[in-house]
This record gives sequence, C-alpha cells and structure tokens, in this order.
Amino acid sequence: MNSIFDSHAHYNDEQFDADRDALLASLPEAGIVGLINCGTDVKTSQFSLELADRYDYIYAACGIHPEEASRISESDFATIESLLASPKCVALGEIGLDYHYDFVPREIQLSVFERQLDMAVRNHIPVIIHDREAHGDTMALLRKYKPHGVLHCFSGSTETAKEALNLGLYIGLGGAVTFKNAVKPVEVAAIVPEDKLLLETDCPYMAPVPMRGKRNQSPYIEYVAQRIAQIRACDPQEILDITCRNAKKLFNI
Repeated sequence: MNSIFDSHAHYNDEQFDADRDALLASLPEAGIVGLINCGTDVKTSQFSLELADRYDYIYAACGIHPEEASRISESDFATIESLLASPKCVALGEIGLDYHYDFVPREIQLSVFERQLDMAVRNHIPVIIHDREAHGDTMALLRKYKPHGVLHCFSGSTETAKEALNLGLYIGLGGAVTFKNAVKPVEVAAIVPEDKLLLETDCPYMAPVPMRGKRNQSPYIEYVAQRIAQIRACDPQEILDITCRNAKKLFNI
C-alpha cells in the first residue's frame, strides 16, 4: 500500500532509541508519505522539530500534553509559541484533557489547555487534541475557541463525533478500531464524512490487530485502513488516499 500519512506519532519515545534512524529512513519505502511527530512538552516538541528538519516527510506538532501540565512554567508557554513559527511546525499539539489517570488536577489541565487553544487561534495554526474521558469539558472549550484541528485517537460516541464535525474538526482513528471489542470507534468510523477522516498510529502505543502487544509504527496503519474499508465497504487504498489528502489539507502541507 502507498500514500500512508500517519497524522499522530511519537518517534521521540525511548522505545525507538535503539533503531530510530534506521526505522525512519526506511519508512518512505514502506509507503509512508508523511507523518506528524507530536510533542508533549518543550523537550519533545524541540525533538520533533529536529526530526522534521532531518527527514523531508516528517512534520512537527509542538505543545504541552495534559499529563505535563503541572510541570511547565511561563517561559515554557513562550517557548512553545516561538516553536510554532518554525517552517516545519504544522500544528499545536498534543494538547487537551485526560481525566482517566487524573495525574494533574483538572483545573490545571483546563487552564493549560485553554491557554494553548488561545495560542493556536492567535497563530492561525491547527490543534491536535487529546481527549480521554473528558468529552464534556473538551467540547465546551472547543465550542468557545472554535480552532481548526483534529480529535486524535477519538474515543467518544457518534453524538460527540457529530458535534466535533459540526465545529469543522477532523476525527483521527487508529489501532482501537481493529480491537476485538471495539464498539464506539467502529460506529464512528462508519459515519465520519470522508473529507474529515484521518489515520494515525499514536506509536509506539496502540498497535492494531494483528500487531497488538508489539511496538507500533507507521506501516501498521495499513491494518487500520483495511478495517475501516471493511466497515465502509470500500477499498483500503481508497481510505489511505483520502486520509492522506485530508492530512495535507488540514496541516497545510
């Protein structure tokens, strides 16, 4: 398969330390035409830009993940905003809310998320949104700021998906849609308009069936495309072509 665009990856993760360069150099031969490497704090955002500068097909997203929200300073906000001006930074992310683990008090998460939404709107740049068990608060802030962007690794209901779509947001789907007991991702995969669908790995996490338990990587998106094509009764390559065009449009590539 070809025209694979991985809209959400973390190749800065330590799981790639042993073979990162060799793997990244091999991805174009595996059909990867683009990927967004997402930062979760200042250090990983800077690393994402370094990867983007080294590989033509890699682009960076820079931002503060909700799990990092209690560890940042005022200067970190300024640094993230300065990184947005880099030519290969195409999004502000990964930002959002995570109420599953609650590692960070929710009021801090909300404050950091809101500041970054404001930053994105002021800088006219898309957002990559993390929303885990925080659909109500996430959607409230998205209604308030109305950013362009994507809800990555979407885990909400079809009703939440429709609300996001009405705001003009994209829906990112990955390995979860292939899982044996998947219900909501399958329902969402069936109803997302083709011009609002993105594919992702969230690698090294969320490897799809039949690669569950292994380190995820961008070529495994083909299994996600195959499952979504099955759900939508179309050809997997068509899904890859459509989602590649969508990613390039959203991220102005």
